[in-house]
Amino acid sequence: MKTEIIKTKDLDKIYQDNGVPVQALKNINFLVTQGDFTVLAGPSGSGKTTLLNLIGALDSPTAGNVFFEGVDISKKKPRELSSLRLHKLGFIFQAYNLIPVLTAIENIEFSMMLAGISEKERRERALKVMADLGIRELADKRPNEMSGGQQQRVAVARALVNNPMVILADEPTANLDSKTGSILLDIMQQMNEERNITFVFSSHDPQVIERGKRLVLLHDGMIESVSDQPEVK
Repeated sequence: MKTEIIKTKDLDKIYQDNGVPVQALKNINFLVTQGDFTVLAGPSGSGKTTLLNLIGALDSPTAGNVFFEGVDISKKKPRELSSLRLHKLGFIFQAYNLIPVLTAIENIEFSMMLAGISEKERRERALKVMADLGIRELADKRPNEMSGGQQQRVAVARALVNNPMVILADEPTANLDSKTGSILLDIMQQMNEERNITFVFSSHDPQVIERGKRLVLLHDGMIESVSDQPEVK
C-alpha cells in the first residue's frame, strides 16, 4: 500500500475580482501518494494552478483542508509553511523564476543557503544534480545566457537539490518546443522511477498528460474525472 502524502478534503477557493466573488475551486477531494506522477489537466481557468498553489502551501483555501503527511497545513503559521516548502517540496514554474543576477549554480544553491547548508556541501550537491541533468557546463552562466530549455533544466535542478518528497510543476513545458519538453519529461520521469520522487503537474500539454500515471481532469473549478484515483476517506 502506498504512503499518503497529500490529501485535500472539501476544498474551496474563492477570489475577489473587483469586489465580485469568483469560485476558483469547489469541493475538491483527492489524494497524492508516494511515487505518484499525477497530472492536473483542464482548460485555462479550470483551477489547475490554483489547486497546485494550495497543495504547495503557496496559498490558503477559503474552506476545506489540505493535509500533508496527515497534518492539516491549512491551519499552520506562515513560518511553519515556509519550512514545509523549504524542506519537503520542490517547485518548477512555467516562467522558470530564476534569479537574473545569479549564475545557474548560484540559483540552484539558493534554497540550500536558506536552509543553512554549508557552502561546501551546497556546491557539491549542486554540481552533482547538474551533472545528473547534463547541465554541468552551465554552472557559471546567468539566465540571460541560456536557452529556455536550459533555464528549465536549471529550475528542475533547483527543485531536486534539497531532495524533496514532492515536486509541484506548473505548466513546465509551456514555453518549450516539443522536443525540449520531451527531454525534460524524460528527466522527470527518470527521477520519479529511480528516486521515487512524487510529481504533481498542472498542464494542458498532451505529452505531459500522456505521461501521467494519474490524470485529474478539472473543469470550472471542480474535478470532472479521475483515472486511477485512490479513495479519499
